[in-house]
Amino acid sequence: MAFVITDECLACGSCAEQCPAEAIFEGESHFEIDQEKCLACGSCKAQCPAKAIKNTEEEE
Repeated sequence: MAFVITDECLACGSCAEQCPAEAIFEGESHFEIDQEKCLACGSCKAQCPAKAIKNTEEEE
């Protein structure tokens, strides 16, 4: 199950610090997840203070 970072992202970087695969990078307006590197472990989702990280099944 993949994860995405929504527009609610505060660009604080806490998700990137937590990612064991280094799959999260700073995009133009907020952080983003490189889907090819993502391990789908959920570490980033648990760390996000804005709850801006969703499973792709949750994102519509």
